[in-house]
Amino acid sequence: MNVRAARSALVIAALPLLFAGCASVQPATVSREGAVVVPADVKHAYYAAIDFTGRLSVHYQGPRNEEALHGSFLWAQTLTQTSVTLLSPLGQTIAIIDVTPDGASLRQGGQATRQASDVDALTVQTLGWPLPVAGLRDWLQGFAVNAQGQRFVATPQTSEVTTRDGWHIRYDNWQEDNTSGSQNRPKRIDLSRYTEQAGDVSIRIVIDSWQAH
Repeated sequence: MNVRAARSALVIAALPLLFAGCASVQPATVSREGAVVVPADVKHAYYAAIDFTGRLSVHYQGPRNEEALHGSFLWAQTLTQTSVTLLSPLGQTIAIIDVTPDGASLRQGGQATRQASDVDALTVQTLGWPLPVAGLRDWLQGFAVNAQGQRFVATPQTSEVTTRDGWHIRYDNWQEDNTSGSQNRPKRIDLSRYTEQAGDVSIRIVIDSWQAH
């Protein structure tokens, strides 16, 4: 299933974007709300509308033992929309996460849709491990706000940051971006954090393909 087909099959919800303006690179600095805004001299494009396909592996502490999950994902975001589909290694849908200005919903097969005002709280409550959807809107493209509230732009030379909400991010591998004159885009991203609900959590994300709109 390609990204466009998957995106059309999903119920795409809305998420108020931290970046203002249109799709390509955004000039400026950190906004009053703490959003990353890309400076004009950074050779690293941020796209307000972009789709990803990729793989992820998650390790966390379950109720009794350490748990591991492996699979793939489909990610679709626009200026005001985000939708994430988590898939098993065999391609079966594990969960569909939609976020709107009014809140977030998470659907799993055979279960009632769950809703919450905070998408990150919803994922840990429902999945048993935290998937930081709100932050990943920026992190998947190499942008973050660090623990001191300063803008961080990842490069192969500056590849690690700890965010204000405690996630340690390491950009471990890169791929060329020949579409916008940018030098590199993230290929593999490692996330780690201690949480009360799931102990030490580590998430490895590998981006297989992406398409900006």
